[in-house]
Amino acid sequence: MKNTTAMADYELRHIEALRKDLAGCTVLLKKDGSFPLEKPCTLAAYGSGVRRTIRGGTGSGEVNSRYIVTIEEGLQQAGFTLTGMEWHTGYEQAREKAHKAFLKQLKKDAKAAKQSFILYGMGKVMPEPEYDLPLNAEGDAAIYVVSRISGEGNDRTPLKGDIRLTDSEVRDILALDKKFTRFMLVLNVGGVVDLSPVMSVRNILLLSQLGVETGCALADILLGKANPSGKLTTTWAAFEEYPEMPDFEDMNETRYREGIYVGYRYFDTFRKKALFPFGYGLSYTEFRLGTAGVEANGAQVTVRTTVENTGTMAGRQVVQVYLSKPAGKLDAPRQELCAFAKTRTLTPGKAETVTCSFSLPEMAAYDAETASYILEAGDHLVRVGVSSAETVPAAVLHLGKTVTTLQAKNVLGSTDFTDLTAPAAAMERPEGVPVIEIDPASIVCETIDYARTEEILPEVDALTKEDAALLLIGDFDPNAKGFASMIGTAGRHVCGAAGESCSTVKGIPWLIMADGPAGLRLAKEYYEDGKGKHAVGNALMPDSIMEMLSGPMKLVMSLMGGNGKPKAGCEIKTQYCTAIPIGTALAQSFDTDFVQRCGDIVGEEMEHFGVHLWLAPALNIHRSIRCGRNFEYYSEDPLVSGKMAAAMTRGVQAHKGCGTTIKHYAANNKEYNRTRNNSMVSERAMREIYLKGFGICVRESQPKAVMTSYNLLNGTHTAESRGLVTDILRAEFGYQGIVMTDWVTPTTGDARSAHRDSQAQYVAAAGGDLFMPGNKGDYDNLLQGIDSGAVTLEQVKINASRVVKMARALTQE
Repeated sequence: MKNTTAMADYELRHIEALRKDLAGCTVLLKKDGSFPLEKPCTLAAYGSGVRRTIRGGTGSGEVNSRYIVTIEEGLQQAGFTLTGMEWHTGYEQAREKAHKAFLKQLKKDAKAAKQSFILYGMGKVMPEPEYDLPLNAEGDAAIYVVSRISGEGNDRTPLKGDIRLTDSEVRDILALDKKFTRFMLVLNVGGVVDLSPVMSVRNILLLSQLGVETGCALADILLGKANPSGKLTTTWAAFEEYPEMPDFEDMNETRYREGIYVGYRYFDTFRKKALFPFGYGLSYTEFRLGTAGVEANGAQVTVRTTVENTGTMAGRQVVQVYLSKPAGKLDAPRQELCAFAKTRTLTPGKAETVTCSFSLPEMAAYDAETASYILEAGDHLVRVGVSSAETVPAAVLHLGKTVTTLQAKNVLGSTDFTDLTAPAAAMERPEGVPVIEIDPASIVCETIDYARTEEILPEVDALTKEDAALLLIGDFDPNAKGFASMIGTAGRHVCGAAGESCSTVKGIPWLIMADGPAGLRLAKEYYEDGKGKHAVGNALMPDSIMEMLSGPMKLVMSLMGGNGKPKAGCEIKTQYCTAIPIGTALAQSFDTDFVQRCGDIVGEEMEHFGVHLWLAPALNIHRSIRCGRNFEYYSEDPLVSGKMAAAMTRGVQAHKGCGTTIKHYAANNKEYNRTRNNSMVSERAMREIYLKGFGICVRESQPKAVMTSYNLLNGTHTAESRGLVTDILRAEFGYQGIVMTDWVTPTTGDARSAHRDSQAQYVAAAGGDLFMPGNKGDYDNLLQGIDSGAVTLEQVKINASRVVKMARALTQE
């Protein structure tokens, strides 16, 4: 619970800045007009999330903030009298029993798999338990809060208690909706939950996971002090309605057979039924969109429409523009999001003219046969609406002949299957819709120089082979063994930092990196002595790991992590950081200005604690609702993902010496066996879906770093793919920063086998600049690669030059 007297000034400012906009991240899915409440009242509060409110996901998603306001605390602070508290006592007893059984089975499974219990259990979440507790509380209104958590290392399952509701949850939610005149189902979740059994409920709010003030945000919404204005960035449907992915759980190969038909592209094109479509979201008030006007200046298209608040409360609306492309040589989805904009807060009766714009080449499809992006001849229909299921034709853009917008080359390998394709369907011009002729000559074909000259700094050129190689490896202790050799020397200069670049080459500054996509993740408390900085107790360990450990194991982990008890009189210093909303919640705001302000919060705290690179934001696509890390990713749509990542980057990089590290590049859409699983994706699907957001972010904000993903792509580790790292990222997208690996553990297996982790020599050869976190084995591997010819010394010095330039830029700004 919040204790403002102990909080630093930056914490107070950042929390205040966040809270007023949190409702914009929430999505009102159903309403009957019985909310908001006129004043605080007696409220029957049920569901695990009331007390066990979740602020964000596990693993890299955990942020060591000073506190979290639970829903119970937030409602009480707002003046509500809560009933049903005896239910929570019974629930905790049921949960404790289930949790003991869960850990016992997890240890057995880890032993059978011959894996470390900690590594095996990373990201594994106990499903919600079944229970049978009375619903005998009375009140003026009632809520039931469903909570779900997931995280790095493991994926979700389509089982009851995870993606599906438990029998207990369904029974109680339906009973409460029947019993109380005013009842709201609240979803404190980071990803999709199959709501099929409770779709009769009259009021449903996707609260999501909003960081430290999650409980206060719900209180504000219930009382009408804030109005939900978020829109879904992922299609919510019954689990069976999503595309079949029979090898999602395959250990070695994951085939992306659905091709470009991801999310709403699949649902809209194949006429599948969604419970709540992409872009959907209600409000306490009502809005009316006027007739949209469309103009074209060459290939640049501008859409204007009026939004009027016709209801009784102030609120905000999101205008969404979609493009339906003609199917010719290439099949096409029914529609694709091409622009969006959010109104300012409109009071009842007020209106605003909203402007959205896009360029036609941004919507080009990729033709693998000619290795080019093309716009096909025919009618391109502009549609405007407030969700993918509620769009109306606004204009026809007619292109007289097929044009090539960019001549590329196929560099991503091949698959052993054919992508799903849509049935051919002729597009008819809607009556009364203006037709705008697009001059093909106005669309210029972009050419790419794939053989660009790369710079080697004179001071790097003068380095020995050994020192040049050191600059490509994360800082490491050459004498470290075992666990310590895996994690590098994280926290040498900032306690709890994820890693650092090399600090041992004379005259070259180093970079300090911190994890956490929902804010910085540092040690909460630390002390300094002659041996360096040390976390106090278990201040470095994520809560999700500590919950799995017994007392003796907690002590062991403390010692392994370099934590301990300071000597008497030693000053304890704090590094509490602000937990911002999870990535999906931020994207649901459809408000890039708000996301940029969140980046500003992170950037200020980076400056405060001396961190140069934030290992975020993450913008992988919500390919499947089963992915355990979807909470930290933005959307199933690449435009939303790219725009949000660019806004976050602008906010962070406005601060001196601070940069983002966009990740995971690319096709990291599952956690199971993530370091060795082969994502098999067609060149077209990669370029139109999984890489497009990265390109948008790079072109709009130039993040200082890019992190490659663990997985292989069509048989090659992404970190070792020159096509990804050099040809597409640098040559096509125009990227200017550094590229680093994700945190790679010591290599095992044959040197060129797919059943291994990335290796430093091949990463360097692909144009990767930093191998993280780094250990002596990685350094030796790189030197051997230079000697064997696997990577040239020239390439090593090109990469090292980029590291040096970035280190100097961020440490001298």
